[in-house]
This record gives sequence, C-alpha cells and structure tokens, in this order.
Amino acid sequence: MEAATVTVAASPGVQARTLLHPTDVTLRERRIALIGANGQGKTTLMRALAHLSPLHGGRVLVDGIDPALDAAGVRQRLGFLFADTAAQLIMPTVVEDVELSLRRRAMNRKERRAAALALLEAQELGHLAERSVFDLSGGERQLVALTGVLATEPSWVLADEPTAALDLVNRHRVVRALTHAPARLLVATHDLELASTCERALWVHDGQVVADGDPAELIAAYIAAAEGKTPWPAREETPS
Repeated sequence: MEAATVTVAASPGVQARTLLHPTDVTLRERRIALIGANGQGKTTLMRALAHLSPLHGGRVLVDGIDPALDAAGVRQRLGFLFADTAAQLIMPTVVEDVELSLRRRAMNRKERRAAALALLEAQELGHLAERSVFDLSGGERQLVALTGVLATEPSWVLADEPTAALDLVNRHRVVRALTHAPARLLVATHDLELASTCERALWVHDGQVVADGDPAELIAAYIAAAEGKTPWPAREETPS
C-alpha cells in the first residue's frame, strides 16, 4: 500500500468521512494479523488490498500488480473470507458451492465435481457435500466457505474474523485449515490467541496503522489501552 486512502463521500445530511487515512505498508510475511477495536478500519484495509473498496488516493500493488490495471490478475491471487459467510455461500448445496470456485480451472463438470469432493474430504467435510448451504451450523458454514476460498489456490488468503462466534472444536478446525494452507494469511481478528501465532501484527486504530511489529508486544499494548491502563493511540495527522 502506498498512501492508500479510503473515504466515504458526503451525501445529504451526512458528512464525508475518511475510513482509511493514507497508509504505507508492505506485507511480506507468511502470517500477519490485524488487531484493533471494532470500527477502526481493519476490514476497510483488507477490502482496499483486495480491490473491494475503491481507493480515493494512493495505490495498492498485489504481488507487483496494480488492481486498477489488472483486477483479474489480482483476483486470481487473493482469496477473501468474509465475516458474513452466509453471503459467501451462494449455491444450493455445499459441493456445488465449492465447484463454483473451481470454474476458472480448465475442468469439465465431472472433473470439477471430483475435485470439489476431494477438497471437502481434505477438510473432513465430505459428509456435508449434498447438504443445503442453508442447513449448516456456523462452524460448518465457515469451513465450507474457507474450502471454497482455498479451492481457487490463492497466493494470499484475507480472512475477516474467521473464528468469531465459533465453538472450541470449530475454531480449532478453522485455525488448522488456515495454518496448513499453502497461501499466505492476512487475518483481521479479535482472537488474540490466533493473532499471537502470527509472525507480524498491525494495530489499526481510527483508520490508521498506529503500530506494526511483534504480535506479543502489540497485543500487550492493545490490551493495556482496552483496559484503560494506557491511552488509545492518537492518530498522526497527514500533510494536506
């Protein structure tokens, strides 16, 4: 990200608002966590990286590719796991949803079905193949959605709160799937245990990356601020 900025335009009765202040950051590590309170810009930063939120300044490069010039090339490299997986599962059955993720590959229908079933079996979800996507538990929905993301063989997985509201068993399964995936991981999370396993963390507050470095140090600082032991970081004003 090079001075990447995201704003909401003014509308009748609503003032313009900056959701992500000019941000410069380069992400190279295999596992990176975004931490911070709700509404501070973690999801906006991820969506800007994935070209899902339009930039109002600066630019983003993904593996050296500018999404504004080659959106298809970026989509091939990024897999986005949304916080609301109900909106991500759009086909009638589990296996059909995973098959949809495989349509970009040079496969016929029979090959796609076989590949989708193999991917589900690898995640211990084979028994759900013919189940309606509307008849899944929260944990099952998250795992099926993640299987569909991984089916595209992305170089990066961007996961927005992947363990939120999951029980212990399904949290473990989701974390294991993310950990063993060949793709690099950028995860926005309130799960500080998950964040602590990453190589690097970025603390996002008030639409800005206020700290960047060792996860243990940033988590400790974030907890201290959340508990009122230290003040919240003040946003640095950028030159106009």
